[in-house]
Amino acid sequence: MPQIKRLAILDDYQNVTLQLGPWDRLPHVEKTVFRDTMADQDALVERLRPFDAILAMRERTPFPAKLIERLPNLRLLITTGERNRGIDAAACVARGVTFSGTPSFGAPTVDLTWGLILALARRIPEQAAAMRAGRWQTAIGTGLEGKTLGLLGFGKLGRRVAAVGKALGMDCIAWSQNLTDEAAAQGGARRVEKEALFREADVLSIHYILSERSRGLVGAAELAAMKPSALLVNTSRGPIVDQAALIAALKEGRIAGAGIDVYDIEPVPADHPLLSAPNAVLTPHLGYCTEDNYRAYFQGAVEAIEAFEKGQPIRVITG
Repeated sequence: MPQIKRLAILDDYQNVTLQLGPWDRLPHVEKTVFRDTMADQDALVERLRPFDAILAMRERTPFPAKLIERLPNLRLLITTGERNRGIDAAACVARGVTFSGTPSFGAPTVDLTWGLILALARRIPEQAAAMRAGRWQTAIGTGLEGKTLGLLGFGKLGRRVAAVGKALGMDCIAWSQNLTDEAAAQGGARRVEKEALFREADVLSIHYILSERSRGLVGAAELAAMKPSALLVNTSRGPIVDQAALIAALKEGRIAGAGIDVYDIEPVPADHPLLSAPNAVLTPHLGYCTEDNYRAYFQGAVEAIEAFEKGQPIRVITG
């Protein structure tokens, strides 16, 4: 049976992969951890050429066909999670590379979504900083009870975010391209048209899959339709929101604030204009970054290698 000799673990920003998985089950595999994201493809090819297996951390490093074709030793490519739109699955099939996913744990992005919403509405970061500086009650927050929560996208995550909103006494509305009245009602929301979603929402939370169809889905026109008191939260994918239009809306005070966990460029460069935008709570793509989820990812990665070595690959992604 095929044995894996060298495994590259990519983009381990927090340096935790080897601590949170049962890697002792693979004593014969040489494991190399890379903590940085390398954008230059030629340099990346030189780095990855010696490895016959790669563990990719979500979409931190994309694997287009041209990259996969330049890695002649690659036999097994694993992504954390059950899918990864940054990896060309068809190219893996064409090259004879096994592409496997891993399980995940729960829906940790829901937690972070509500952390951002509450931080914005109650102005928690601002007030915590003011208190440490010796100032007491310098601003008034906004309560959420009786407000309207708008969900752009109403799949698994959107429905779970809506359930919390309902528990807080919010009215939930939702839109996605194929959402029906019945499906919205089953998830505890009322389906509205896209224009009404932006016009009516006091809090707009994005839970949409990134595709060419959804890229730039939230642009200047959508932001202009929002209430000046409204909050925008994006824990989905950065390119769904037109970053320049969002920055302009924040700087001009056309919306009250934004909670952002995902960006057009990741890791975010030090000169990214969103870092200086007012009324923004920013987190470094933490939606899936919990210990429970990481343990599920890395347990699954070890299982994927073991199964590949037995000639019985598991959780194979082909499209």
